[in-house]
Amino acid sequence: MTSPQAIPELDARRQTVADRLAACLPADALLVHPEELAPYECDGLSAYRRSPLLVALPGSADEVRSVLTICRDLQVPVVARGAGTGLSGGARPLAEGVLLNMSRMNRILEVDVDNRLARVQPGVRNLQVSEAVASQGLYYAPDPSSQIACSVGGNVAENAGGVHCLKYGLTVHNVAAVEIATIDGDLLTLGARGPDAPGYDLLALLHGSEGLLAVVTEVTVRLLPVPRFAQVAVAAFDAVDAAGDAVARIVASGILPAGLEMMDRGCIDAVNDFLDVSYPSCEALVLCELDGTEEEVQSQLERVGRLLEETGATSIRMSGSEEERLKLWSGRKAAFPAVGRISPDYYCMDGTIPRRHLARVLNEIRRLSDHYGLPVVNVFHAGDGNMHPLILYDANREGEMETAERLGGEILEACVAVGGTITGEHGVGIEKIDQMCVQFTSEELQQFHDIKRAFDPDGLLNPGKAVPTLARCAEFGAMHVHRGELPFPELERF
Repeated sequence: MTSPQAIPELDARRQTVADRLAACLPADALLVHPEELAPYECDGLSAYRRSPLLVALPGSADEVRSVLTICRDLQVPVVARGAGTGLSGGARPLAEGVLLNMSRMNRILEVDVDNRLARVQPGVRNLQVSEAVASQGLYYAPDPSSQIACSVGGNVAENAGGVHCLKYGLTVHNVAAVEIATIDGDLLTLGARGPDAPGYDLLALLHGSEGLLAVVTEVTVRLLPVPRFAQVAVAAFDAVDAAGDAVARIVASGILPAGLEMMDRGCIDAVNDFLDVSYPSCEALVLCELDGTEEEVQSQLERVGRLLEETGATSIRMSGSEEERLKLWSGRKAAFPAVGRISPDYYCMDGTIPRRHLARVLNEIRRLSDHYGLPVVNVFHAGDGNMHPLILYDANREGEMETAERLGGEILEACVAVGGTITGEHGVGIEKIDQMCVQFTSEELQQFHDIKRAFDPDGLLNPGKAVPTLARCAEFGAMHVHRGELPFPELERF
């Protein structure tokens, strides 16, 4: 909490920064009053709120450059924000810093049908790209559950994925170039030059950098032809282990589904109560979508159907129309809001594991859920092992939020223990910063800090996020309940 003595100083600081920024921004592009700042106190990790010093809403790359240059001169931190749908607190503002809201930069600048590219500003909504090129028979492949609202610039910052990332990749695989503004006010264009090109792959480095290195001002995305035909199979299982085995068997067979998702009973029941999708009542559900030519899809569906039966599916339903296919996917995409109806609060985790350890980690999540006394429902991109356990709790009950955080931390550490990672697409932000100490060595973390300094020597871009200090890791290690032990000591740590 800010001390009373610090308030006059903060107000004076706000006035100084506002006066400088007012010279380069339109009158309505600078928010300074408390009621104007309130909507920007948090991103999707709403348990953590903080009002920014002020909010700037640039409408062009030149205005972004001007804001960054002024903040550098005044040594004021800057947090860039897209649509605010992020779930790790990466866009939580700083009380002493400027929040750079990119929502006004929301134009599609160019569509190059011949080369299947589109140049867009960072505030363009993910789904907006596909809507704009649908008449050309094209679409933009990354489809996070929040695609109706999330922005392309934010997708780059978090390297977002979606239910079809198994076949079509994450954001990094679907972007040809990005234009960025550095803290010094320089505009740079980073483009793919092929896997064998000399030099550093800075385009890949920017994806998932969470606003620590630069601010994205333009993105050139790759467009794909809309698949000729797609069909989804929905399989019910009476055991989570069997569903996990089915996922592994499908991928091992050489079939590459467009989407391969899994939900447990808690999530299935919540979705059925929320939407009219008529998922079967079972312990685990697998959704497997195949796309391509109709002949190709039918042939692969027959093989998938046999694999599902061999692994113990109690029922298998195939979509009979495009309308039914979209309806079945709508249940999966509505999983988060559906769970929000059955609990006062929930904490959404994001860890990734090798598929072969799926059942084992799910069993560990059950054990941790029982240990901490908080229910956990699971929904995840099973094809690439990206898990989204949802921890149900009530923030109005004293200590429950802290308990949910401890449970979430141990789930992430269980992912690391089997050779996984603490995030697949949500980013680290402030949520997982302690678990970075578990996944990475001090030497690796030092390298992250060195990269940060190369782009941002004064540490003004989104400070305190994503990469912990070595001192913080030492403190975390000292009080870590496992004291360096792994939840599964018999498994090899990759």
